[in-house]
Amino acid sequence: MKPSNVLILPGWQNSGPGHWQSLWEVAHGYQRVEQHDWMQPLRGDWIARLEDVVLGSDEDVVLVAHSLGCILTAAWAAHSRNTHRVKAALLVAPPDVDREEVRQMLTSWAPVPMHTLPFPTVVMASSRDPYCRPDRACAFAAAWGSEFVDAGPLGHLNADSGLGDWPETHEKLQLLMSSAAPP
Repeated sequence: MKPSNVLILPGWQNSGPGHWQSLWEVAHGYQRVEQHDWMQPLRGDWIARLEDVVLGSDEDVVLVAHSLGCILTAAWAAHSRNTHRVKAALLVAPPDVDREEVRQMLTSWAPVPMHTLPFPTVVMASSRDPYCRPDRACAFAAAWGSEFVDAGPLGHLNADSGLGDWPETHEKLQLLMSSAAPP
């Protein structure tokens, strides 16, 4: 798989230069899915943009989502007729957009889609994520049919978590990609 077919899906407010997603984009040539509005994201707009990028890809893709990008992945999969173009997805730190304080910030994103995703997925979550309790992250993983990985007490698994380029998780991505590859 070409690096440009690994799609980086940042969350609300995008991923800054110190975020592991940005570091992977630079180091490995992955492609960031740019959204029209990072500050006031609209679920329908983000779904349409992901659909455009998936359809515009010259081959199947792998999704690497952080935070709201995880909810985007599940929402897109519920509506798209092109989910067969996704080989796998790494879903890191999904936020609980059903929580009142999160719903107030991200008004068009509730409810969390709770259906099995039609491609292999891994959900990684922190036991100390301020945007999602561990039991909710586990419930998302179960509903999505995902493998669940507890990343430990590391906050929202972003640049503030001090992960750097997060090599152990990049290895997890490589394993996910190789296990989803056709024989």
